Parts: sequence; structure tokens; C-alpha cells
Amino acid sequence: MASSAELETLEAFILRLAEAAAGVALPLFRSVELGEVSKPGHSSGFDPVTEADKGAERAIRALIEAEYPDHGIIGEEYGTVRADADYVWVLDPIDGTRAFISGLPLWTTLIGLRHKGRPIMGVIAQPFLKEIFLGSPLGSRLITPSGSTPLRVRACAALDQAVLATTDPHLYSGDEEPAFTALRKASKLMRYGCDAYAFAMVAQGTMDGALETGLKAWDIDAIIPVIENAGGVVTDWAGAPVGPYGGQVMAAGSRAVLEAAIEHLSPASKPAEVH
Repeated sequence: MASSAELETLEAFILRLAEAAAGVALPLFRSVELGEVSKPGHSSGFDPVTEADKGAERAIRALIEAEYPDHGIIGEEYGTVRADADYVWVLDPIDGTRAFISGLPLWTTLIGLRHKGRPIMGVIAQPFLKEIFLGSPLGSRLITPSGSTPLRVRACAALDQAVLATTDPHLYSGDEEPAFTALRKASKLMRYGCDAYAFAMVAQGTMDGALETGLKAWDIDAIIPVIENAGGVVTDWAGAPVGPYGGQVMAAGSRAVLEAAIEHLSPASKPAEVH
């Protein structure tokens, strides 16, 4: 593991990366100049990508290549280089592109850092709201223009007291659909449409859990250190650590909520697709 001094240097750099991405994305948010296209081959028929996605990732990659040319990069828009490096950056320049093109400030920039295959640092950045949720072995905190505040999950003793979230209930099909429905009915409240921002709320302690399916590495790597270093837990639907390819994910502020959720989800657990 990196020393505290090395972690502080990497934290400062990951904040620079988030700032660079925001410099590209914010001028295009709610802009009539924003163009969008649909990626081919998506099962829903509409998988949007914009110049904000592409430009933000280019900005992040340029800084990494300039400062840490021996580090690897896994990015949603421009692929993978040096995947076997000790340090690998995992990038989703705009998580929640549908929210972005709809003018909703629930999209985020996700930047994660793996060390020897394990996520050790991440940011969930929402620049329109001027929020950066940062997590590393030095702790998790919310950074805003007014300062830095420690992040801490809240204790929730039971699933029927829990506020949960997922992006879209229609994401779940096959065996996943009844598993999700059972979890929804067992929880106090289920919220929709927040993408990765819901995971930030778990770390902040205003929600108790968030789940997704079909995630890629760039959808989850940044999130894991933010929640874990705020005292929460993140696993796959079988209750095991999330693998390097994403897949089905359940995050919770308390072990009690996680274990109760996994009871509903585990019958539909399946391996992540390898990419």
C-alpha cells in the first residue's frame, strides 16, 4: 500500500482530474450546443454519448499521460492501456449521460484508482452542485467550495427501515426481476433515477443502500473506496467482493442492511460479463 504522503499526492492529483473533467462538461450541461448520438448495439436501442463524455475523458487521460505515464487507464470512451500496471485509473467521464442530456444535475464524473488490481481511491464528482465525494485509505470526505466534511454512513438496523435506490427498475429481467421486486417490497423506500449519485448519498448517510446490475468497471471502481472508507460495505449479489469487471452490485451503509438485501438478491446472482 502507498504511504500516507503518496496517498496525499494521489488525492491532490485525482482532484485535478475531476476539475479538468468539469472544465469540459459544465459548459455543455444544459447547452443547446450539446450534440448526442446513440452507441450502436445497445439492448435498449438508446445508449447516448455526447462530446461532454468524450471531451472529459480526453482531458483526464491527457493529465494522466503527462504526470503518470507508467500508470494504466481503463476508460469508457477510449478503452484500455497498460492494464497490467501497478496503478490503473478507471474512468467514467459522465456517469448518467441520460440525466446529463435531460438537464438533471444527477450525473457525475467517476474516477477510480486501482493498486495491484484493488480499488483504493475514488471520486464521485458533481460539478454543477460543486460537490466532490472523495474516498481513500486516508478517509472519505465531501469537498465543496466551503470546505471539507468527513463522510460517514448511517446505522440502519433493518431492511424495513432502509431507504434504497437503483437507477431504473426496468433494468432487471429474468431471475433478477423477482429478486429486485422482493427487495423493493421489503425496504422502507426505493428511489429511482440517481445513477452513481445514489451511492454518494449512501456514503453521506442520507440513504441506506443502492444496487445495480450490468455495471462495467468504470461504473463502480470509483464508488467502492468512497463508501468503504465512510464505513459502508460494497459487494456483489452473492455477498462477495466486486470483481474487476463490475456486474451486479449492492452497497449499504450497514452490514445488517447488506445481509438482508443479499438474502433477496443472491438467488439471482450471476458472474459479471468479462470485457
